[in-house]
Amino acid sequence: MMELSSNDAANGIARIGSQPIALAAAALVVILVGVGTIAAWRSYTGALPEQDRTGSVRQIQARTAQASEQLVEKTRGLEATQQESIDQLQVVQEQLQTVKRLLTAQQADTRRLSEQVGSLTGAIDTLRQSFASAQSTEPASPPAARKASVRARSHATRSRVVGVHPKTRG
Repeated sequence: MMELSSNDAANGIARIGSQPIALAAAALVVILVGVGTIAAWRSYTGALPEQDRTGSVRQIQARTAQASEQLVEKTRGLEATQQESIDQLQVVQEQLQTVKRLLTAQQADTRRLSEQVGSLTGAIDTLRQSFASAQSTEPASPPAARKASVRARSHATRSRVVGVHPKTRG
């Protein structure tokens, strides 16, 4: 194995340090070749990164503006739809209130008619009871005499209607 002494390391650095102009010239040549290669590549492709960036920024701005306009249009459409929905809801609410008023009036009419039917039913029951009590208070008469009295009453009624007195009629 080789052992390097501190003298060998110092000699290597001294050798490089003795020709700094040649080293600087070589580094300059490498940098110039790199810059020339980049310039040749840009001129050959015709695209400069700054122009590409500017173009992309403009495209992004145009897309953003277009998206913004679309959002504004959609928002206006939603507002119009929402207003229509609100108007329709108000119409439905007004119709519902009208139906409620009509239903309340109909229920009141139904209650009034039910009360009238109830009072009429009560009056009919009262009349039935009074008729039944009137029949039970009449003296029981034989059916033949009863029929004769009914016939006499009907003849008297007919005579009055016709205008002939029952005794003069033959």
